[in-house]
Amino acid sequence: MDVGFRNPAECRALRVAQPSRMATGPSLLLADGAVELVRIRLDDELAATDDLAQRLSDAERLRAGRFVFERDRRRFMVGRAHLRHLLAQRLGTRPNALELKYGPRGKPRLAGSFAESDLRFNVSHCEGLAIYAFSRGREVGVDVEAVRELHDADAIAARFFSLRENQSYRALDPRDKPLGFFNCWTRKEAFIKALGEGLHYPLAGFDVSLAPGEPAQILRVGETPDHDDGWCLESFLPEPGMVAAVVVEKFPWVT
Repeated sequence: MDVGFRNPAECRALRVAQPSRMATGPSLLLADGAVELVRIRLDDELAATDDLAQRLSDAERLRAGRFVFERDRRRFMVGRAHLRHLLAQRLGTRPNALELKYGPRGKPRLAGSFAESDLRFNVSHCEGLAIYAFSRGREVGVDVEAVRELHDADAIAARFFSLRENQSYRALDPRDKPLGFFNCWTRKEAFIKALGEGLHYPLAGFDVSLAPGEPAQILRVGETPDHDDGWCLESFLPEPGMVAAVVVEKFPWVT
């Protein structure tokens, strides 16, 4: 995993530890295990979908059956089976013993006998790649996208980016705009996923950095300028042609 974390001083709790490997794919530990990222290629295991499906709940199998395209159905099942496996590893239980529920805005959480666990998690998928983020006692959000040119990127930015972000985006060299656009998009998506608010949170209500080569930062939250409101942001390159971002709550001693 090509990470390239820059460790801004205000987020010094986010630092790279020695990457380890797991049977389920590459894993990166941050902040002495406070945040863990796992990358999995879903398409590598599509042939094992039927076996992996045994880890799923009835509701998950029913949801899988609603997909129109077979590849999407299999990707969902592989991705959800791996989520259960990774959670079970960290909780010392069996994958099919886990209960999951969704918050008011759709963020998944542990339920049932593990409802009181301090394990937090989030998942993002793009083109057969899944990124899983895990944290103990800290809300976390992750997002991944393929960097590409969009014919309506400028219009999307004008509608969904904040004024400050739009100014930064418009100032980019045309060749840097695709990466700048998806830097912004993944960072904003990771933040609202960490909050658990989804797109109900006003996207213009906070600013993130987006220029290629500049540190990934939350620049403003709400009406307070230059304040990240207790969150850390990092951006990384999980694969060539893709960009991702992870947002996690700060440790209590990080101010």
